Amino acid sequence: MDAFYASVELRERPDLKHLPVVIASHHPRAVIAAASYPAREFGLRSAMSMSQAKKLCPHVIVIEPNFDKYREVSAQIHHIFQHYTPVIEPLSLDEAYLDVTENLQNIPSATEVAERIRTDIFTHTGLTASAGVAPNKFLAKIASDWHKPNGICIIKPSQVQHFIRDLPLKKIPGVGKITQEKLKSLNLETLGDLQQIDEFFLIQHFGKYGKQLFLYAQGIDERPVQAERQRQQISKEITFDDDFTLMQCTPYWEGLIARVWQSLTKKQIQARGVTVKLKLKNFQVLQHSKSFKHALNSQQDMQKVVHILLSEMQIPEHFQFRLIGVGLYQLSEQQDESQLSLW
Repeated sequence: MDAFYASVELRERPDLKHLPVVIASHHPRAVIAAASYPAREFGLRSAMSMSQAKKLCPHVIVIEPNFDKYREVSAQIHHIFQHYTPVIEPLSLDEAYLDVTENLQNIPSATEVAERIRTDIFTHTGLTASAGVAPNKFLAKIASDWHKPNGICIIKPSQVQHFIRDLPLKKIPGVGKITQEKLKSLNLETLGDLQQIDEFFLIQHFGKYGKQLFLYAQGIDERPVQAERQRQQISKEITFDDDFTLMQCTPYWEGLIARVWQSLTKKQIQARGVTVKLKLKNFQVLQHSKSFKHALNSQQDMQKVVHILLSEMQIPEHFQFRLIGVGLYQLSEQQDESQLSLW
């Protein structure tokens, strides 16, 4: 979807359509959840702090997010997908992979399927979507961003090598700033550069990910579209108005734990792992996790694990944090038999 959260809000506020609009809370340390295309012209983007956004665009218009509304529209869009294929892998509320090799409408062309879906989305929601049509997930994901907004990009099997040759390496999934810098230090800047490199050399420098880089450079991605994608984690975070030491954070852990546990029980699933996250005032993130053979039995179990994790991290007393978070992972369907306590 194109600037999804912002586009949903602008349906009800067409007078703001050509103005710089962002979706963000009015919290002093809020970050942008979505930016309209006029806002992007000022350099505003998702995950940017609102303090930075206001420096770049002092007249930016801020709309509080309404995630219930976005989930409702997302469900509408997924209902449209289901008319065409059952093989749908959601990535977020506004993005999904669809395998249309065999589709429910018996349409012989994947491009036509994509165009029909985009038309249906606009007809039923008034929102625009962009699509990437390609032989695999890696290429389809890149293609989906190629002609945004409200566009489609098709990469036929015969066009793969031509398409990827000049592609910047930062476009590859998993290539962040650090990997990008490392690749640049090896004089590697495009997939074409990468195609000249031996697989063993890449594994030497990047470990297991080197193998994936080698395959991406050939335009190969054998990951299937996973229709039943298990949710990876349930987590909650809180951003403070001021920077707090670990001791000052103490009263906030219990509330976060309660919210995560409530979400777990509501979904009738169980968890075997606990993770904590703390973001320092300089934005450095500290994380620690622990998993168990058996599922957690109670909220009290979770509290005990969080306490252990924080103790094991040995955080200096003078460290100050702008954000803390807690999560549960290794999720599975709730078992009928009684769970074993951790202690």
